[in-house]
Amino acid sequence: MASLSLTETVYRQLRADLTAGRLPPGQRLKIDDLCKRTSAGSSAVREALSRLVSDGFVAIEPRRGFRVAPLALEDLRDLTQTRCQIEALCIRNSITHGDIHWETTVVAASHRLSRTPVAAADDPARYSNDYAVAHRAFHETIVAACKSHWLLRLRASLYAQHERYRWLSRPLARMGRDLDTEHRAIAEAAVRRDADRCVLLMEEHLNRTARVLLDDVET
Repeated sequence: MASLSLTETVYRQLRADLTAGRLPPGQRLKIDDLCKRTSAGSSAVREALSRLVSDGFVAIEPRRGFRVAPLALEDLRDLTQTRCQIEALCIRNSITHGDIHWETTVVAASHRLSRTPVAAADDPARYSNDYAVAHRAFHETIVAACKSHWLLRLRASLYAQHERYRWLSRPLARMGRDLDTEHRAIAEAAVRRDADRCVLLMEEHLNRTARVLLDDVET
């Protein structure tokens, strides 16, 4: 049990580092370095890496070991389109089944996000860790009343993959985005039970993030 707990801790730490870009795409992952990074043994690190391979965050190369999975623009396009489709299904299901408690949590999550500093204190070009937590909580709350377990599992997987691109998009943005307004509009549409409006706003929100990276490469 202790071994499983350690593996889970290592897995969560490495996944957070991968999502935030602290382990950049394409970087080789050396077991010894990761053991020092996580203060864990090689067995726990290898088990965690195996899980991350299954999640799509890490790639394994024959005779060369582990490497951070690369990012590709075509993958971003496909990922964003697929996530928009799954988010739409989750949002509609959630709005259909959400009660007054759900409405209250949506409002609270929106307020918390608006009050959380977006930029990291030591690097204004990066998102703060607190903002990342509040941002994830907000998006999860919007779909929290969805009754489909499988839809939520698919959505969680897509969200995690999309986060890698989102973290990279912030320092590349040429124009400041009013993220507070974007999120507040999504929350208001959800609470008003306007599913069509909420889905449209979410799609626009996700595509803006993708567009930042696409524009950077295409110009």
